[in-house]
Amino acid sequence: MDQIDHAILDQLRADGRLANNELAERVGLSPSPCLRRVRALEEAGVITGYHASIEPKELGKGLHVLLHVEMAEQRGETVEAFEAAVQELEEVVACQRMFGSPDYLLHIAVRDIEAYEQVYMAKLTQLPGIARTTSQFTMKTVKSTPGFFY
Repeated sequence: MDQIDHAILDQLRADGRLANNELAERVGLSPSPCLRRVRALEEAGVITGYHASIEPKELGKGLHVLLHVEMAEQRGETVEAFEAAVQELEEVVACQRMFGSPDYLLHIAVRDIEAYEQVYMAKLTQLPGIARTTSQFTMKTVKSTPGFFY
């Protein structure tokens, strides 16, 4: 990837709805070569999709909780069962398996603290293989780069 590819990515990260003509103008290319580069980035798996940025509060998901999960064991079937169960929970908007402690970091979006307590007690504590958890509540998002992680 060269500087132009990086410029294309920066522009699309800021506005994924840019028309190719506008994108080409912003990165200093004519439309045809610009479109070829975008398609090449898509085919190479650098661009994995285009998404709308949504305000969680407007969807009734204004509380963001980070849940640290330490597993009781690391056996393959337990890890697979845990990860499959997490996939089924709509409140879990992201899950990362970590090196070191914790074993997993779950990003959870719910309406409020009462909703989190219900989800925690009814669903999260029932996940396979969990030894202990720690919840952290987001006070304020200081920086969030569109197109990266959660």
